[in-house]
Amino acid sequence: MTVLAARPANEGPDERESPRSRGRSVLVRLRPVLLAVAAAVALILAFPPHDLWFLAPVGVAAFALATHGRRTRSGAALGFLTGAILFGVMLTWTSTQAGRMPWLLLSGLQAAYLAAQGAAAAYTSPLVVRRPWLIAPVTAVLWTLQEALRGRVPFGGFPWGRLAFSQGDSPLLGFAAVGGAPLVTFATALVGGLLVALFMIFTAPGSRTGRAGFTASSLKRAAAVTGAAVLTVVAGLAVPTTAPRGRAVTVAIVQGNVPRLGLDFNAQRRAVLDNHVNGTLELARRVAAGEAAKPDLVVWPENASDIDPLRNPDAARLISEAADAVDAPILVGTLGQAADPEKIINVGQVWHPSTGPGERYIKQHPVPFAEYVPFRSLARKVTDKVDLVRRDFAAGDRPGVLQLGPARIGDVICFEVAYDGIVRDTVLAGGQILAVQTNNATFNVAEAEQQLAMVRLRAVEHGRDALMASTVGVSGFVDAHGRVYGATSFFTAAVVIRELHIDNRRTLATRLGAGPEYLFVAGALVALVAAALVRRRAKTEEEQ
Repeated sequence: MTVLAARPANEGPDERESPRSRGRSVLVRLRPVLLAVAAAVALILAFPPHDLWFLAPVGVAAFALATHGRRTRSGAALGFLTGAILFGVMLTWTSTQAGRMPWLLLSGLQAAYLAAQGAAAAYTSPLVVRRPWLIAPVTAVLWTLQEALRGRVPFGGFPWGRLAFSQGDSPLLGFAAVGGAPLVTFATALVGGLLVALFMIFTAPGSRTGRAGFTASSLKRAAAVTGAAVLTVVAGLAVPTTAPRGRAVTVAIVQGNVPRLGLDFNAQRRAVLDNHVNGTLELARRVAAGEAAKPDLVVWPENASDIDPLRNPDAARLISEAADAVDAPILVGTLGQAADPEKIINVGQVWHPSTGPGERYIKQHPVPFAEYVPFRSLARKVTDKVDLVRRDFAAGDRPGVLQLGPARIGDVICFEVAYDGIVRDTVLAGGQILAVQTNNATFNVAEAEQQLAMVRLRAVEHGRDALMASTVGVSGFVDAHGRVYGATSFFTAAVVIRELHIDNRRTLATRLGAGPEYLFVAGALVALVAAALVRRRAKTEEEQ
């Protein structure tokens, strides 16, 4: 690190300093802030709806450069700046119904994790002073540590915005089949760290032979770092993804759409149910006319029937009419009564032709402040929007594996797709096709596309064909290579049909579970301890 001698306090600015020099000096002082902002912008563009996945390593590199060599407090401030911009933009959809305050609080909480990462990056800077290449693995493990914490704390965490979820079209997506989302994040951050290492090699004192070029040593180190970056990308392409080899089943997704304006709550619920029933009846008509393939199973989205068909005969009659007409079982997103009479449950309910209700899955991870309100009296002092959640949702305690016609469906509901363990549990319990039931009606298309990106990663991670069924969009199918088919438009009624394949094989990522993430977290802790030892030794040498 370069140490700049401070000008004595009694000396004024150098009167001979040119305007160009003063401008350069200001730019040098602002460089960390500009890099922190650039990191946020690059990361925003890497995620849906922009999908410029190659900017994710660039954002990581800009973040690492901004925080490298800074004091711990400065690193934290720069990290918070990046996080506030990143999550403030990415999570704007949270304000569409709940207002600005919850959006600002959630964005600020997520930014605090990047602040901690920025502090850790600054703290570990002494490790890479003499070995610039070390900044790549250190950056990668710190980024993975930050995501591991953010995805668990508080209230079960909020894993939105993980680097892995930006890599749907990237060569690095293949790593999901080996180590899941943590390995994809690690690889993405590693490439970003290697970009920083390359920059540091070429800007280090003694790297140049003069105006003629760089030293042979600098060029060799740069070639090695470049080779490591290329090797990482090629390795991602070379990872064999597991495609299902079992029998094909025909699956239909019914996206019924919802009324946007003009109806009160009860009328809206009935209208949404009617839309999904009518969409299914129209599908049955097309099948009978030979215009569409007959589905083996049908999937409705979360909240397709917020009228509990187990307690409301009229809703049960309508759903039975739809299932009988299409002659296939339907996975219905609905609500139900919890064992606690004060609470309700979010349910994926199987509904068979002729016989009616079958197995059901109860959502295991209700969303805090959206499906239940922790510390309600305290939260009400921040915003009265918490009272929109009139009754808390109870959590289920079993993976969502349901027999739906010829296939065992691994069902997860809405935001659960962001949580590694919940999705993995459905596969371990026998899920052959991944189904994500969601309701995006209170958000926007950016949120829906961000969620679909998670489905893409999960399909590769577990070697399963997958689908996402939304009330309003985006709905669609994803194959085990992460490719999307039949994606619907937003706020439209649609029915999409595709053959998916079932399989019971497990990828290495499925078998390893959180093992790779624990390894990276251990690496981050080793880096922090090593930095503490280096700092302690440097302090001792100074005192001597």
